[in-house]
Amino acid sequence: MNKTININLANLFFHIDEEAYSKLQRYLEAIKRSFANTSGSDEIIADIEARIAELFHEKMENERQVITQKEVDEVIGIMGQPEDYMVDEDIFEDQPKSAQKASKVKKLFRDIDNKYIGGVSSGLGHYFGIDALWVRLLWILLTIFSWGGFIFIYALLWILIPEAVTTAQKLDMRGETVNISNIEKKVKEGFDDVAEKVKNVDYEKVGNRVKSGSKSFFNTIADIIMFVFKVIGKFIGIILIITGAAGIVSLFIGLFTVGILDIIHIPGIEYYYLVNSTNTPVWLASLLAFFAIAIPFFFLLYLGLKILVNNLKSIGNIAKFSLLGLWLISIILLSVFGIRQAAAHAYSGNVTVEKVLSFQKPDQLIKINLKSSNWEENGNNIGINGIILDYTENGEEVLVFDDLRLYIKKSKDSLAHIEIRKSANGSSFKNATETADKVNYSYIIKDNTLLLDDFLTTAKENKYRDQEVRINLAIPMGTKVQFENFPKRCWMLRTNNNQDMDGCEITNYLWTMSKNGELLCQDCPESESSSKKDSGKGKIIINEDGVDISIKDGEDSFKMKIGKQGVQINTNENKERNVTADTVQ
Repeated sequence: MNKTININLANLFFHIDEEAYSKLQRYLEAIKRSFANTSGSDEIIADIEARIAELFHEKMENERQVITQKEVDEVIGIMGQPEDYMVDEDIFEDQPKSAQKASKVKKLFRDIDNKYIGGVSSGLGHYFGIDALWVRLLWILLTIFSWGGFIFIYALLWILIPEAVTTAQKLDMRGETVNISNIEKKVKEGFDDVAEKVKNVDYEKVGNRVKSGSKSFFNTIADIIMFVFKVIGKFIGIILIITGAAGIVSLFIGLFTVGILDIIHIPGIEYYYLVNSTNTPVWLASLLAFFAIAIPFFFLLYLGLKILVNNLKSIGNIAKFSLLGLWLISIILLSVFGIRQAAAHAYSGNVTVEKVLSFQKPDQLIKINLKSSNWEENGNNIGINGIILDYTENGEEVLVFDDLRLYIKKSKDSLAHIEIRKSANGSSFKNATETADKVNYSYIIKDNTLLLDDFLTTAKENKYRDQEVRINLAIPMGTKVQFENFPKRCWMLRTNNNQDMDGCEITNYLWTMSKNGELLCQDCPESESSSKKDSGKGKIIINEDGVDISIKDGEDSFKMKIGKQGVQINTNENKERNVTADTVQ
């Protein structure tokens, strides 16, 4: 059982056992003697004690841990023996300069002595060997062209890169060699904490100053392999940093842009409100999306910095778990909003209105005309299935749709009928039906002309719910019909006809409703109006005069004509039989 002593070393409290304390005390007294006649010895001793305290603190797993002789020996191995500090710099005056300096790798720190804001630019300048002025100019340009996005990157580097406080850290930042000559030089120049550079004094031990320049073949191969892996690792780190930084800056610009558009009410932002079923503010949705995507990019950036910067300061477990929690909350809320958004279109409902059309002269030609509108010219087209946002004469905001279809069918009686079916989606069947009922569509009859709107409308608060209108127009058999003013909306016309024409071709001719519900063309050209089959042995002609059938097979022939005069049949025996309409009936 060892006795434990409590000590205060450089304002840090430690528990140390008695044997370790005795060895540490002898070590510190030896160091004091080695610097007894050196100017600034008090500052050097204070910095050495501070460095020893830092090393002890790094080796402790918890505050209750006791410092043993093992930890003291490890610290002494790092700091060096007292005799290393007793060597005067004059001893090395005759040594070649290459023997006095050891190659050191620069470490990334923030230079707080030459800072304007956080010392990030100065630290990067030291690390890359360029003037800090150029780094600051680059920050300014990147910030301007990224709409301020690189301010966020600067803040991250400010948090993650440690500042060079001690003399050893400042020497590491500049890549200067730590040796006895530099120690005395810095002390004479007035650096108060110059002795901190002795933390790496084991690199400069006198016995190791002249090293053998020869290495074994296998050690050289191993060094080359390790160098290649380090280069690959650094390259991966650079890729991760670029990816993470680019992602964060892009998301920052996107968030900033969406916020500005929402504040000044740019028309395009209305698209979000028209499709948003959850009524989530655009700023909240943008913020959640930013956190959900930017946090993974941040950890990519952090991982890249970890690979490139050996002494990168950890953001701490609290920050890590806070970011993880924020990311999970954002993902969960976005998932909830997405589910609610999808649920708003889960059901489809429709409302049907059927009326009888009263034409002044139903036995004469009926014209079907589309009323031309100026919604497209006056509206704000927001590019979602042809929807237009506009205002009524009363100043009310309405959504204008062009999802309209017109079907021509045969009436079941002698009257013309119109059936208007309005449909929409909703979160329930009831909600969908109510939304469909709020769709507005109108038509008028003027003389023998049916004027149909080529659009449908609904109030803006009803939002976009796949609203559409289907019109079924039923006309009696034998009714002549003609389509006018369909140049822009001819695709909406659907009907069966004896010419297999599409909606746009149908509008060019006059038609009659047949018994089987098919439109018969009345003025189509012969090549188009006739259903003709002629193989050299016969022909069949169907037009407005009736049906004319002629068949010839060798010496035998057969002709039949059906028209207003009845049915006429003629064979090669020159026998003709007339069948009147009364006879057919």
